[in-house]
Amino acid sequence: MFLYGAVFSVFIFSVDFIFNNVFEQRHRDRFNIVMGIEQDFRGSGYNTNQSRIAFASGGMFGEGFLKGSQTRGKFVPEQHTDYIFSTVGEEWGFLGASFIIILFTTLMLRISKRAELQRNVFSKIYSYSAVTIIFAHFFINIGMVIGLVPTIGIPLPFLSYGGSSQKFSTLPNHLLDFSIRKSSNNKFSSISITAVMKTPISIIEKYKLASKIKGIISL
Repeated sequence: MFLYGAVFSVFIFSVDFIFNNVFEQRHRDRFNIVMGIEQDFRGSGYNTNQSRIAFASGGMFGEGFLKGSQTRGKFVPEQHTDYIFSTVGEEWGFLGASFIIILFTTLMLRISKRAELQRNVFSKIYSYSAVTIIFAHFFINIGMVIGLVPTIGIPLPFLSYGGSSQKFSTLPNHLLDFSIRKSSNNKFSSISITAVMKTPISIIEKYKLASKIKGIISL
């Protein structure tokens, strides 16, 4: 219990020190706005406030594609990059925003399930790392747009505009698919070679067949 208390105390003092001595004033203002300590609809809280208005105007079914009053009037800053989810909420409403959240949740659960089935340690670690990155961007971006976390400037994977954002979103998934396929091929290779070694043929023929299997799988 003493150890837990010491760790908790260090955490509390470190948070206070970082907030008051490491963060700049604009960072502290954003935290104060999110926690409701301050209100600044024209300064640090402008983006979040306009985003909330866009969500409210979207309602349940939205105002229609390219028909959002807030987004067409360019009241929401960075609506094509960091605040693109507010565009979804205004144009497609609560149902459209919920559909995007369900898609991301399904993707992350699918990657986690495939990661759990991997026997290769690297493939498993890489899969969990990929889903962690997607979840961090997903949670922070949507939380930032609806006012749950301070404005940070993290794009929403697969949706935010920008070449670097799209590359960052798609490249880990391509590598993830390659890693999982490679792990599956190795598993298939070991099973196939084991089966060949148990067949009643000569030793030379066994090694020839095993070499052919390795060559086919490596393609």
